[in-house]
Amino acid sequence: MEIVRSHRQVAAAAAGGGAGALPTYKAAPQLEVRLEEFELFAIDRLRVLKGISDGLSRGKRPEEVEKLVNELWKTHMGHQDPAETLNKDIISHFVLRLVYCRTEELRKWFLSMETTLFRYRFRLENPESQRMLMTEFQLPYKALPHSEFEAVKDKLSQVARSIGQSANVDHVFFKVPFEQVPDLVASRRVFLSKGYAYVAMNQVVSLVVTQFRCNISKALALTNRKWSATIKEQEKDRLTPIVEALSNAYFGPDYSQPKDAVDISLKDIDQLAKSSFPLCMRHMLDKLRENHHLKHGGRLQFGLFLKGAGLKLEDALAFWRAEFSQKIGSERFDKEYAYSIRHNYGKEGKRTDYTPYSCQNIISATPGVGDHHGCPFRHFGEENLRAALNKMGVGGHALEEIIDKVKNRHYQLACTLTFETTHGVSCDSGINHPNQYFSESQKVLRAKNQKMESQSAT
Repeated sequence: MEIVRSHRQVAAAAAGGGAGALPTYKAAPQLEVRLEEFELFAIDRLRVLKGISDGLSRGKRPEEVEKLVNELWKTHMGHQDPAETLNKDIISHFVLRLVYCRTEELRKWFLSMETTLFRYRFRLENPESQRMLMTEFQLPYKALPHSEFEAVKDKLSQVARSIGQSANVDHVFFKVPFEQVPDLVASRRVFLSKGYAYVAMNQVVSLVVTQFRCNISKALALTNRKWSATIKEQEKDRLTPIVEALSNAYFGPDYSQPKDAVDISLKDIDQLAKSSFPLCMRHMLDKLRENHHLKHGGRLQFGLFLKGAGLKLEDALAFWRAEFSQKIGSERFDKEYAYSIRHNYGKEGKRTDYTPYSCQNIISATPGVGDHHGCPFRHFGEENLRAALNKMGVGGHALEEIIDKVKNRHYQLACTLTFETTHGVSCDSGINHPNQYFSESQKVLRAKNQKMESQSAT
């Protein structure tokens, strides 16, 4: 796949190596891609994969995930021209393969989400397309001969009844080594005999997905070697910055300016922290009050958050000066720290209007000794996290559910559950940004206050 700055050739349907509308992504297509499409197509596919990840981590049932996948695909990847949808599908997959090949953690996430996406898309294919895909993957399995089918028919009927399906099993079955369908074996959805599993035609998705996962896993390892050996250095001025940024991409609203024209003042900060700050920002405020100092990473993360929440530059300077001067004096603060605060507000240096950090940026941080920035759900030990959540009023079943999400590395979902517990409302969109947490919290509190005022007036 060659990246160019203008013309893009239309990919043929076979470019992805697949049958029908569902590619198998065996080989990168021989086509030219505009630099803008390289990034935009990848972002749209990322929206799909991250939507799936959020749905799975929320414990959605298979039928709910199927509906979610279908909606996400139509919203972000659909096009009125099927050929354009196919082009976007193929290009975006290979771009993200490059993005997510670079570390074990990235590979694991991408492999899991792409496999889930493929599983549910395969189920939407008609039987003929499914058979074509089985051929495409070169699966060495043939339909069970009639004589053998009759010999095990009663056993197959028993399994069908046990999983709530019709006992009428007069359709195609495949006899495969049981290790090829671990999900079906684990859920006891197949008849096992002498090391073989008898897989119905409506279950072959497990066979295909196992092979798909194996192919993508090997391809990611190969892509990683190519990236490290040649691509990263060759494309350091063009593709490399895009690739490295995409894995931490944030797709939500821009919080460089406060939402809803809201301003906060110095006297509001402590009360707002108790009612509306996410845990990461509460923690840094506590440490700032305690030590009268934050290291650079903390000042940047917390300072930009306050800016996005509506703290004006003059108040920001007063806020930081009041704390730091207790330890180092006002003169030293003005000399060593005031510049960086004005810089965050775009008043120094390149005059860039800096954007507050998203959850993804914060989670990927690596705080050192004495640092207090980062994501508490990722960087705190369990004991400290429990204590911090208890301080917010989170306990009982809700606390255990949050800790369970943390153990499974669903840090943003843990933060979302914290929001829902402390505010008594659901947050279906999930928390993706500290300033989103703050903004949504303020909306909830304003609505509650208005309701109370309305009730008292009557």
